[in-house]
Amino acid sequence: MAKITGALEYHSSGRKGKIEVISSKPCLTSRDLSLAYSPGVAEPCLEIEKNPEDAYQYTAKGNLVAVVSNGTAVLGLGNIGALAGKPVMEGKGVLFKRFADIDVFDIELNSENPDEIIRACQLLEPTFGGINLEDIKAPECFYIEEELKKTMNIPVFHDDQHGTAIISSAALINALELIGKKIEEIRIVVNGAGASAIACANLAISLGVKRENLIMCDTKGVIYRGRTEGMNKYKERFAADTPLRTLEEAANGADVLFGLSSKGAFTPEMVRKMAANPIIFAMANPDPEITPEDARAVRGDVLIATGRSDYPNQVNNVLGFPFIFRGALDVRATTINEEMKKAAVFALAELAREECPDSVCRAYGNVKFSFGRDYIIPKPFDPRALLRVAPAIARAAMDSGVARQPIADMDKYVEQLESLQGKAKETMRLIINKAKSDPKRIVFPEGDNEKILRATQILIEEGIAKPILIGNRDKINAKMEELGLDLNGSAQIIDPSNCDQADEYAQELFSLRQRKGLTLTEARRILTRKSRTHFGCMMVRQGDADTLLSGIDTHYPETIRPALEVIGKQPGLSSVHGLYMMVFKKRIFLLADTTVCIEPTAEELAETAILAAEKAQMLDIDPTIAMLSFSNFGSVQHPQALKVKKATEIVKEKAPGLVIDGEMQSDTAVVTEILQKSFPFANLKEAANILIFPDLNSGNICYKLLHHLGGAEAIGPILMGMKKPVHVLQRGDDVDDIVNMAAIAVVDAQIS
Repeated sequence: MAKITGALEYHSSGRKGKIEVISSKPCLTSRDLSLAYSPGVAEPCLEIEKNPEDAYQYTAKGNLVAVVSNGTAVLGLGNIGALAGKPVMEGKGVLFKRFADIDVFDIELNSENPDEIIRACQLLEPTFGGINLEDIKAPECFYIEEELKKTMNIPVFHDDQHGTAIISSAALINALELIGKKIEEIRIVVNGAGASAIACANLAISLGVKRENLIMCDTKGVIYRGRTEGMNKYKERFAADTPLRTLEEAANGADVLFGLSSKGAFTPEMVRKMAANPIIFAMANPDPEITPEDARAVRGDVLIATGRSDYPNQVNNVLGFPFIFRGALDVRATTINEEMKKAAVFALAELAREECPDSVCRAYGNVKFSFGRDYIIPKPFDPRALLRVAPAIARAAMDSGVARQPIADMDKYVEQLESLQGKAKETMRLIINKAKSDPKRIVFPEGDNEKILRATQILIEEGIAKPILIGNRDKINAKMEELGLDLNGSAQIIDPSNCDQADEYAQELFSLRQRKGLTLTEARRILTRKSRTHFGCMMVRQGDADTLLSGIDTHYPETIRPALEVIGKQPGLSSVHGLYMMVFKKRIFLLADTTVCIEPTAEELAETAILAAEKAQMLDIDPTIAMLSFSNFGSVQHPQALKVKKATEIVKEKAPGLVIDGEMQSDTAVVTEILQKSFPFANLKEAANILIFPDLNSGNICYKLLHHLGGAEAIGPILMGMKKPVHVLQRGDDVDDIVNMAAIAVVDAQIS
């Protein structure tokens, strides 16, 4: 196996290895210690003694998996031993945590005796919610898993077997869909007779491949009835009644070649002799049985997948095991059965047929993925895999009777899974649900933009909004056809150059701007030919739309200016203001003004604070406001600090119910301990969730640094202070960003 530059440094730098144990409860005071250990710990112990199921309530058991290996079949390295395999098992733990928030202890057992491994796992059952067997050679791995499944009451899953089988089967279903062949009619050759090969063959048969149409080969050739050399009871199950004796003979006329063997095992000549539209899964790692280049050089109709990330159609087990265990743990399944494995297969196959999110495309160099010969399986970093596979596993466990804690509300369960992907997902799900309760008409002036169109389909399918697309009808329809979108007439398309309301809108715009140098003729030209944003804003003004979202193709001022000219700011306000929602793993902050007011007065700062509090309440966030400065409560007498102090007083006078204080430094605002110890007199008793900046410089710089260096997800800009809701997109926003901003715009329109 080739050395990867920096791999040793990656594993050895800083804290050694790749994992650590983090306490999930505080242990800072003597009281904490008495609760975490003696004497307080006795209480949950006694409860569990009375009812063993309470272990899932009072301990980490329900979210803890053991990755167990003896190091006898580690990756492509072979039998390198338990200790040498430990970096792989730690890595498996990292993937469990990263993709499904499952905690893992890696257990390396220094034994090649399968009965000792079985006994060790049985003894560990009180500790773990599930067992993931890993890198144990065949045929011992079959025996170990079989015995553990018989004797243990928690899920046991050998990922080398079933993970590969599940992912490759999902890919096979989609490959057959693309080439128009039926699974019960294909002839399949499996090259390899180890753990993954036998599991792939078993699952393929379970999905509909006829046993008589499957040939398995190993290093000795075809596994046929009557063969004695190199056989075991697991291979015997696939002994075929056939005159074929070599892989070359078996591949002749085959529809599918499954390779779970070694580099170069498939030759160009084999590929040449396969049936029309051959399917080849060359899954040997790191070097496949045949490369896509060599296979396609022989014939152009081949559909090929490998185990490598640098080729299309990567069969990667990370698409399976984290989400399979997530679903199994969440219903406290007693096993992972055939029904659950098949549910994972179909969930992954269906996911690959959906449009791929921009976030995934960006992770792969902005390559566009759409269902086809080079995209038959989802990408490993697709965040939707958790939301599709885990619920499918949970449902299958419930339907097949192995779930001890069935899920009553599957929609809520999906939302809980979404929250595992970060606070931003959880927050946006709440906002989206609120939008769906009363979807509003949202106008998109950039109606022919690809991202807008893709977001429109999601908004319609999810019931978040009622989109209105502005632009040339023929151009929009052509773009939708090119993208393979079918809005089914659910989105209204308005062409300003051919619209019954154009004259009415022109008269209204003329009346608004006639004393600002605008003629009626110019008003018509702006609305019908020059500025679709003006047209969209006029729709909102006249009540033909409820809100507007624009800016994906324009600069920020080019969207705000038409909004101010047509809709205007709320009466009594001196300005409009901009806000960003910054979402960290466990906390949310609203930052303002970050986009509009360059050098606000004290009155404008007060407006910003009050409007930000209103937005927080709209988003179901209880507002606590810090007015930021370089001064702490009068520590520096400077005009800038005094301005912030005055703004704080204005807010307290105008909105006495708000929790607000200032002027204060930023660390004082966000660190509860500083507030409580140094400034016990402050109205704020805990860290603020709304931060008001003294000028645009500080606000704009801060939110961008938090986003790019602090790891916060930035949602916005959210425009505040308009008569009717208008919101602005960033030029680099992706489809998910547009959907999120549309949901915010809808919620804003609900209360306007």
